[in-house]
Order: sequence, then C-alpha cells, then structure tokens
Amino acid sequence: MSLKNFPLFRTGIGQDSHRFLPADSSKPCMIGGIIFEGVPGLDADSDGDVVYHALCNAISSLTGAPILGRIAVELCRKDGITDSQVYLEKALQTLQGQKIVHIAFTIEGKRPRLQEKIDQVKRKVASVCSLHEKQVGLTVTSGDGLTDFGCGEGLQCFCVLTTVEAMALPDQIGHIDKK
Repeated sequence: MSLKNFPLFRTGIGQDSHRFLPADSSKPCMIGGIIFEGVPGLDADSDGDVVYHALCNAISSLTGAPILGRIAVELCRKDGITDSQVYLEKALQTLQGQKIVHIAFTIEGKRPRLQEKIDQVKRKVASVCSLHEKQVGLTVTSGDGLTDFGCGEGLQCFCVLTTVEAMALPDQIGHIDKK
C-alpha cells in the first residue's frame, strides 16, 4: 500500500510564559480567554494570555508564520489590539489545508487555582478553534516551588497541536462522538 493513501498528520509545539504584574495592577489575568479573579494580570504588551500565545507558537511551528514575532506585534503596536484571541484567529488562518484534530496544554503556576476553570478554558479554546471540547486537553501543575512559576511569580504554558492535511482527511478522522 502506498503512503499516499494515509492521512498526513503534523505535530506542532509551542510555549509561552509571562511574569505577573504587581499586586496593585488593574489589568485582568486572562488565561485561555477566561478572566481569573484574585491575581494580577500578566506582564505583556498584550493581555498576556499564555494559553493562546502557546497555541499561536504551536501553529507557527507548523506554518512558519511569525504570529507572535511579527503579526501580533503589529496588531498591538500599530492598531492597539491587545486581545490575544485576535492573534489566535490570525494564526488559525495560516493553517491552510490543515485541520486541527487535537490540542493539548499544560500550565505551570502556583497561582491562580486553575483547576476550578479548566472546563471553561477548554470550552473557550474549542469554540475559538471550531473544535469539540473533547479535542482539547488541559492539565495544570503548581510546580511545587521548583521554578519561578512554581513560586507564584508567573505562568508558563506548553502546547502540543496535532493537525491532519484536509485533502487527506477521510470522513472518520477528526470525527468526535459528542455523546
């Protein structure tokens, strides 16, 4: 059997991290498109959303498009757009013929308590990426004080993204039973 009969899967990886702003900052803490109360925002020109930024970087690792390195910088500095969802939407447009079949995230940080909003973050990411919630995985770790993130100084997120070439996509691949 020829390899041309098999779908072409690709894997991208992305990472992002930001330090928290001082406690008296009024900037909200945005993680995966969801506001987390009780902690200051993240130090970034944008909203500092480490989940969306890690996903943008994972997409860039597949497409070579300079989303955070150039496109987001231009949107932020020239147009004043600081919403990372806009950057992610631009990144998704660069996939051209690749369909996302799964996204996995892991976030390290002592604060905030991420466990309480994991399902909200997964639903939000799935919605923005036109996926079912089952196609988004998210794990969190406190870091046990071993890194700056584990000591509560900021957040770090890693993302692994799996896509399949749309033209090689049989009807069953990417189908998720919604039951």
